[in-house]
Amino acid sequence: MTTVILLRHGRTTANTAGVLAGWTPGVQLDDTGQTQVQAVAQRLSDVPLAAVVSSPLERCQQTAGTVAEGRALEVQTDDRFGEARYGDWTGRPIKELTKDPLWKVVQQHPSAAVFPGPEGEGLAQTQARAVAAVREWNAKLGPDAVWLVCSHGDVIKAVLADALGMHLDSFQRIVVDPASLSVVTYTDTRPFLVRVNDTGGDVSALIPPKKKRGRRKPSSDAVVGGGAGSGAA
Repeated sequence: MTTVILLRHGRTTANTAGVLAGWTPGVQLDDTGQTQVQAVAQRLSDVPLAAVVSSPLERCQQTAGTVAEGRALEVQTDDRFGEARYGDWTGRPIKELTKDPLWKVVQQHPSAAVFPGPEGEGLAQTQARAVAAVREWNAKLGPDAVWLVCSHGDVIKAVLADALGMHLDSFQRIVVDPASLSVVTYTDTRPFLVRVNDTGGDVSALIPPKKKRGRRKPSSDAVVGGGAGSGAA
């Protein structure tokens, strides 16, 4: 049962300016964003991470680096967790983009949305590369691993939609705030969505239990009726 913690980067200067940063180089965390990632790193400090993986963009590298600080881990970079390639939309104000006819497609039928220009990609492509990367890292790290990837809002929403078995056209129903945690546990049968857009509170349930001789292998079945919760003895 591999568990992936999907961490969105902290707030950036582009977020507060209302600009679609995309792959624009040099976009950094602002003061609030730095405070956010320090807080989330503290929250996760007792969770043993098998790996910390990041988008190549600076805002994610800053965030992931803060989480990895003090651990015997180096941040590993995977371009497949990079931001959606927004093409000619990159660097433009959001208020301007809302007037573009493509905006309605992104909102209502994102699976059909392909961003303009030679550098643009479709949101379906974004989802496909990110989900493939998660699955590959799961296989690499093994069934007992808890690992973290730092990525971007639309990328994380796309991964969560896949975990829910939700069509990409519904992924705009998911909210992923800066420095939030979303957690998915992958089993042989299905993924389990454990947390979404978590911006505070206890994360001790993410710490794997100590291995005991004779402990029953975790089941990939869903508990009928909902069960007693992850904190139950």
